[in-house]
Amino acid sequence: MTRWIPTKKEKYGVAIYNYDPREEQELCLQVGDTVHILEKFEGWYRGYTLREKSNKGIFPSSYIHLKEAKVEGTGQQEIVIPADLPLVQELGATLREWAQIWHKLYVSNQTTLFRNVQQMAYSLIEYRSQIVSGTLPKDELVELRKKVTAKIDYGNRILGLDLVVRDEAGNTLDPDLTSTISLFRAHEIASRNINERIQEEKTRLKNLEMRRQSLFHAVHTYSLLMSLKNFVCNIGEDAELLMSLYDPDQSEFISENFLVRWDSMGMPKEIEKLNNLPALFTDLSSSDLIRPRLFLVCQIIRVGSMELKEGKKQTGGLRRPFGVAVMDITDIAHGKSDDEDKQHFIPFQQIAMETYIRKRQLIMSPLILSRVIGENEPLTGVFNKVMATREVNHKGQGLFVTLKLLPGDLAQVRKDFSHFVDRSTAIVRKMGFPEIILPGNVRNDIYVTLVQGEFDRGKKKTPKNVEVMLSVLDSEGHLMEKAIFPGAGYDGITEYKSVIYYQVKQPCWNETVKVTIPIEDVCRCHLRLMFRHRSSQDSRDKSEKPFGMAFVRLMKGDGTTLKDGRHNLIVYKVDVKKAEDAKTYLTLPGTWREVEERERQAGKPFHHSGVVPVTKDSFQIATLTCSTKLTQNVDLLGLLNWRSNPEELIQNLQGLMEVEGGEIVKFLQDTLDALFSIMMETSEKDTYDTPVFNALVFVITLIGDIKFQHFNPVLETYINKHFSATLAYMKLTKVLNYYVGHAEEPALTERLYSALKALKYLFRFIVQSRVLYLRFYGTSEDGDAFFNSIRTLFLSFNTLMDRPLDEGLKIKGAILKYLPTIINDIQNVFDPAELSVLLTKFIESIPDSQLVRQKIGFMCKMVESDLFRQPECRDVLLPLLTDQLSGQLDDHSNKPDHEACVQLLSTVLDNLGRKDVGPTRGHVQLIMERLLRRINRTVISMSRDSPLIGHYLACMTAVLKQMDDMHYAHYISVFKTRQDIIDFLMETFIMFKDLMGNVFPSDWMTMNLLQIRVFLRAVNQYSEVLNMYFLDQAHFQLQLWNNYFHLTVAFLTHKSLLLESFSQEKRNKILNKYGDMRESIGFKIRDMWYNLGPHKMKFIPGMVGPILDATLVPEPELRKAIIPIFFDMMQCEHNFSPGHTFEKFENELITKLDQEVEGGRGDEQYKLLLEKTLLEHCRRHRYLSQSGEELALLLSSLLENLLAYRTITHDESPEHRMSCTVNVLNFYKEKKREDIYIRYLYKLRDLHLDCENYTEAAYTLLLHAELLEWSDKPCAPHLIPRDGSHVWTQQELKERLFQEIMCYLDKGKMWEKAIEMGKQLAKMHENQMFDFLELSQLLKQQAQFYENIMHAMRPQPEYFAVGYYGLGLPSFLRNKIFIYRGKEYEWLEDFSLKLLSQFPLAVRMTSTAPPKDDICNSQGQHIQCFTVKPVLTVPRQFKDKGVPEQVLNYYRTNEVDKFRYSRPFRKGVKDPDNEFATMWIERTTYVTAYRFPGILKWFEVKSISVEEISPLENAVETMEMANEKLGNLVQQQACDRSLPVHPLSMMLNGIVDPAVMGGFANYEKAFFIDTYLQTHPEDHERIEVLKHLIALQIPLLAEGIRVHGEKSTEQLKPLHNRLLTCFADLREKVEKLYGVITLPGSLTEKKKKSRVGSVVMPYILSSTLRRMSTVSSLSSTSSSGLSSGTSSSDGPSRPASQDASLLSRPIDRRASVLSRSEDDNRISRKNRKEWSVSKSQVLLERQSDTDEMPEKQQRPKSLQFGDRRLTLSLFHGGSSQLNLSSPLSPLPASPYSPRSASFSSLPGENDASLPDTLGTPPPMPPKKHPHEVDNSQHSSEYLPPLPMKTDSKPPPPPPKTRKSMLPS
Repeated sequence: MTRWIPTKKEKYGVAIYNYDPREEQELCLQVGDTVHILEKFEGWYRGYTLREKSNKGIFPSSYIHLKEAKVEGTGQQEIVIPADLPLVQELGATLREWAQIWHKLYVSNQTTLFRNVQQMAYSLIEYRSQIVSGTLPKDELVELRKKVTAKIDYGNRILGLDLVVRDEAGNTLDPDLTSTISLFRAHEIASRNINERIQEEKTRLKNLEMRRQSLFHAVHTYSLLMSLKNFVCNIGEDAELLMSLYDPDQSEFISENFLVRWDSMGMPKEIEKLNNLPALFTDLSSSDLIRPRLFLVCQIIRVGSMELKEGKKQTGGLRRPFGVAVMDITDIAHGKSDDEDKQHFIPFQQIAMETYIRKRQLIMSPLILSRVIGENEPLTGVFNKVMATREVNHKGQGLFVTLKLLPGDLAQVRKDFSHFVDRSTAIVRKMGFPEIILPGNVRNDIYVTLVQGEFDRGKKKTPKNVEVMLSVLDSEGHLMEKAIFPGAGYDGITEYKSVIYYQVKQPCWNETVKVTIPIEDVCRCHLRLMFRHRSSQDSRDKSEKPFGMAFVRLMKGDGTTLKDGRHNLIVYKVDVKKAEDAKTYLTLPGTWREVEERERQAGKPFHHSGVVPVTKDSFQIATLTCSTKLTQNVDLLGLLNWRSNPEELIQNLQGLMEVEGGEIVKFLQDTLDALFSIMMETSEKDTYDTPVFNALVFVITLIGDIKFQHFNPVLETYINKHFSATLAYMKLTKVLNYYVGHAEEPALTERLYSALKALKYLFRFIVQSRVLYLRFYGTSEDGDAFFNSIRTLFLSFNTLMDRPLDEGLKIKGAILKYLPTIINDIQNVFDPAELSVLLTKFIESIPDSQLVRQKIGFMCKMVESDLFRQPECRDVLLPLLTDQLSGQLDDHSNKPDHEACVQLLSTVLDNLGRKDVGPTRGHVQLIMERLLRRINRTVISMSRDSPLIGHYLACMTAVLKQMDDMHYAHYISVFKTRQDIIDFLMETFIMFKDLMGNVFPSDWMTMNLLQIRVFLRAVNQYSEVLNMYFLDQAHFQLQLWNNYFHLTVAFLTHKSLLLESFSQEKRNKILNKYGDMRESIGFKIRDMWYNLGPHKMKFIPGMVGPILDATLVPEPELRKAIIPIFFDMMQCEHNFSPGHTFEKFENELITKLDQEVEGGRGDEQYKLLLEKTLLEHCRRHRYLSQSGEELALLLSSLLENLLAYRTITHDESPEHRMSCTVNVLNFYKEKKREDIYIRYLYKLRDLHLDCENYTEAAYTLLLHAELLEWSDKPCAPHLIPRDGSHVWTQQELKERLFQEIMCYLDKGKMWEKAIEMGKQLAKMHENQMFDFLELSQLLKQQAQFYENIMHAMRPQPEYFAVGYYGLGLPSFLRNKIFIYRGKEYEWLEDFSLKLLSQFPLAVRMTSTAPPKDDICNSQGQHIQCFTVKPVLTVPRQFKDKGVPEQVLNYYRTNEVDKFRYSRPFRKGVKDPDNEFATMWIERTTYVTAYRFPGILKWFEVKSISVEEISPLENAVETMEMANEKLGNLVQQQACDRSLPVHPLSMMLNGIVDPAVMGGFANYEKAFFIDTYLQTHPEDHERIEVLKHLIALQIPLLAEGIRVHGEKSTEQLKPLHNRLLTCFADLREKVEKLYGVITLPGSLTEKKKKSRVGSVVMPYILSSTLRRMSTVSSLSSTSSSGLSSGTSSSDGPSRPASQDASLLSRPIDRRASVLSRSEDDNRISRKNRKEWSVSKSQVLLERQSDTDEMPEKQQRPKSLQFGDRRLTLSLFHGGSSQLNLSSPLSPLPASPYSPRSASFSSLPGENDASLPDTLGTPPPMPPKKHPHEVDNSQHSSEYLPPLPMKTDSKPPPPPPKTRKSMLPS
């Protein structure tokens, strides 16, 4: 039998594909999951993922990539440890954590952050692969490690994750192995680095200038990388390009030249360098970059013939000026522009070659055009002009370069930017030293510039074409090979030939070359310059010989190098042979300055010997020496060679102080050797001691300068390796002692100050000298002389410090600053313990109030020294330190220097926390006794915003961490009285609670957890003190115990310990390191509570809240431990209260539970556990079994409501939130908890206001008002709403609430209700308060409300019935029906879409019939939605009275709780001739639990009744409604003459025209025939009513036609005549068949002039005033509603006699489209005083406006919904097929009758002008079904696409699992 085999090697792997389990035993895998493999079998593994270890399962092996791992333990205890590097593991964990957040960012559409995380994650993956590859060199690995950690830390910060602290190597710090202070400092540094990085990122996007500063602020040397991509210029000959940096303001070149040679074909000479000629300009200092202007200059020199022309044989190889190219690079140098890929074009400026310009120039003619540049103008002059004018006519010729500024010197750049700078890059040096000179940087360059000359033309008619030839020769006259470098990028040459200017008497060359020769050859070398005339013709040129020669020596006779600057050379003739003999001319002076010196020395004029004649010509050069081995300083040279000239030694030593620093550091070792040799060789006398000491101080101070800071290692090396003066210490200490002892002498003060600044290195020399002495002589031969000199020195220091403050303040400060630097050195040759004593006495010698910060700084450095690490020294120093700190922190007279104190304290604690400092127990005890309480009090008194509070908290934590149990016990025993212990514990408990997690930033997880762990240990120690001292009756301290419990609960609920809210990675990290600290705290709370015994009652109800807090922590074991405390409290209160109840406990628990659950705590498991635990305990109790059980069930019910409320608060649907709020509201109402009830009332009000449900907000507030009386009693605090801290009386508050309610009612247009409220308020003002001013305002407000009722537009809301069926819906909706009140202009389409969007999984029901059981009990969600009509209940005062329509309209849709829905169906056999005889109506009446409007926009249906309406009853209702409508319209037209007459025309035409008289025939056919009367004898009375209603229509029509005649225009006359004719026929027929009815009075008679609008006349209706059944409107809305079944069956539900008022059905939608603002504008425009606001009037008013507008050929809205036409055909007795051929014509009267001629006389109106009926929605655009939602709007523009996996090839399918192979 096959079986699962335990794995041996295959232990650890990573999922490389997602795997969805197909069977229960299989494990779900996601890409990246790490798995621990336990067993294998036939292509399957069994194991678990490391993120969910408890869930074991099987998974296919092909989905796993195996990795190496180390296995510890066996069987159940087996642990897998990945073999990766720690950094690789951290990378993996980080990427997993980021991936989860990345997914959330994608879902929440945070595109920018999503992209950032994506970029960072890809970088980390790339870094990880590089590290794992194992191919990186060690130094690159170190660099990459830094990059990785920086990236991780930066990413964690921007994602809000925890800060990771590391050591310098990048490894994560372990808090157990690191001192608290070091850990805190590491957090600070890491946080600061990340902030800087984030700032850098921001500035990179915002400001390149700031970016440059942040990048370069720590850099002193820069390099500019230039790459010449191309040079476009048609020269026709070879050329040289000389490129350099130039400062036009100083007119100086900054760098040497970069030389590129170009051939005559327009290509570089080295063709392989085409498009890539890089050069690095190095050694640029920040002062070079901040120059106002900086230019890149290119001089182009043609190499060929004298002139560019054909002709006789030309002389070749001549260097001739051709042109320049200039680019301003200031922005690049300043960092404002930094695009390394951008190619810059530098335009080329050619010099003019025309012959006439050349000739004109000779006679200096003023006619030369200033903008034309002659070829003989020096190139420097040319580019200066170009810079000034900035205009270049380059004709497309020029250079293409790229530029990039790089931080660092040459070595740094080669290391950091190796991809830019390689071996082929030319290095262009700066002409001068960089800002910081590095030791070992050997350089020996002399830059020679040919400046200018003036040459006599001699026998020639024109000036000479002078060429200068420069070479370097030694004293023997031998040429130095390849010593001259014309430009970087090429090897040296032996002779350099200058550019030739054609026939110029005073040529200016300004050409610079570099001369480089070995250092040892400089003393014997000189420069020689030969001058030669060059002819343009080759034959003549060959006969030309040099006509002049000049030379200059590189080193002067005294050993100093040639001075920098210009030198006027003497030009000698070379027509004599000796002129070329070096030995001859070197005896002569080379410069005119030498001549002057010789004259000065000789005291007489110098006469040139005639060996080599001097010419009249003059020539000038400039030199600049950049050498680390040559000096131009005489004093320095004199000092180095002091033995040859000892009498000038004093002068040389003093002169050394004047030497430039750069010169001294070049010869640092030589200078120091010279100084100490002087000291040693003149040791018998002390003549030179002081000058040598001063010189030594000067040199040491120089090394301290930032420019030479890199020479510190050189000085260190010199002291350790080269220094050999064994007796120097005697001399140095002697002078130093003298200086300190005579500090008051003004002459010595400055020198002493300088000596103190150099004290560190002075003592390094002293100590090294002493060490060498002891090494050489074995023991001290000078007795205690050395020790005494040190003691004397400290004594002198002490005396100096004790002097009054104003004396020598600078010196005192310097001593405190520099003295600590010698401690580590001096202890090597001096007893450490004695040194500690000396230092202690030194500190004590400083007066207490003087130099406090400097003194503490001194002690801080002292603690940092090696001295403090020795226990015996600590024994001496620590009492002093604690005294000083204690005095400072307790000093209330002066403001203590908290910053300096905490610096010292943290340094002391950091050192004590080390592992290598010996025993520290006693020292910790000393700090605890002397400083712990002071630290506590400092922290308590310090502001939470103080930047130092974190430092002090770290110190406090460090002290507590280093204290062991014995320390705690000892500390408590130190207190003298019990009260002292109480004070200490009180302040500690309060402080701990205040500080916990509130000081360190929340992302400092390690620091926060360490602090909590340390505090927790302290609290546990202190809890023993509570039990020991404060538990007995006599000494019980309620407040102390209270503070203890509040503190422990605060620990328990602290956000840093909420493991459930953390990611899996973070949770595992914390559990592995600290465990779940909450459990131990929880058990401690339980034990301490039960310890209280009889004192428990003192903590009820105060401790109910904190204990509840503790039980809500989602940790099962903890809950089980603490929930029983509740029962203990119930029992306790029951036993001790007089009434034997636990009312206090119950009230407090309910209040706190409400607050906590609302705040997001508690869950279903908590509800069950609380109920179960309390029930278990209560049922076992003799007295609490019943009351306790009631409370348990009550709490369970409350929790259920609260949890539902909380869940729904995050719901997007405000309706759900309102439902749950009302449920909670009702719960608290039942429990009579008015305080919480009112709180939820206001939440409900706010929800309504957010949705603009002003009416419902008003009704909600009304519930609060009803709790108040009209009395002057003060309000109980719980009755006052949350947004008022004012103290109110009940009357004041009620009045305020009434005002607010009226305001909301006004906004909701519920003016009737507002008037009712106003009347109550007015009554109070009139009869009780007598505030008539307020009363007048109220009455004015009421008057406005009355006016609004009559004139303001007020659309009536629709009502919808919604049934929720299925078990998948929330419990508060499941299988219930609700009536919803719609918003203004909200129709069924909008409402149903909104409803279904809240339930995306719900299925719409197509039928309006009640669902069957299978739907109600299904697991799905089914929603039924349709329109219902409210049933009007006419108020008693309106019965049988004429009421304006506006007044009545309010009651049609308000103050209602009954709603009807009518559904047509057939009974019997259908009559093909008359279908109405068998059409019945099923009318369902719904009664809601509350009336509308109310505190919600929907209420549950509490009862449903169904009745059937016979076809005859339906016909009667239809005729009633038609008559009512006709009467209303006639009355409106009669009362308001301004209304357009067209609606009346249409209605009258529809009724009286014989073409549409089919309706009466339908009724007659159906009901007035004998067969019907015989079969339905009971309907006789109803038939009479129907006949009566038909007859009643005649007087109404007569009145209508009379009004129509009065208002008819000429256009309408034909129509009116037609109406008269038709009406006469109709009247005759009706009166004959059904009798004559006369109305009691004129329908249009007005009782009051102001009353307008329809009046409900009782004689119009048959018996009572009935509303139209829903079927009429349903037929029009069904096609757009949810119910498709309704539309088909609903159409023929009306009897055929439905009157013409229904013509308006399809058109009603128009009215709803009118916006309120348009109507308001129209009202104001017409200034109408009397305007009856029914929907039809709005529509008619619209028509009058459109009369004036040009017609638009568009399809009328009435034609958009075909189903809505059914009612027309019903009325006219035809089928429902309509002729829609003419979109602009009115509807045909009936499909089978010809169009009436009367229509043709109407003006061209479209259907929009037809009259309206109430409550019909506007047409909606065609919509998709909600399940076909168009997702086009959610395009990629909104959601960033997730990265796609390129290789989509799936793994091979896993083997099929069989039952037999599943592990048992």
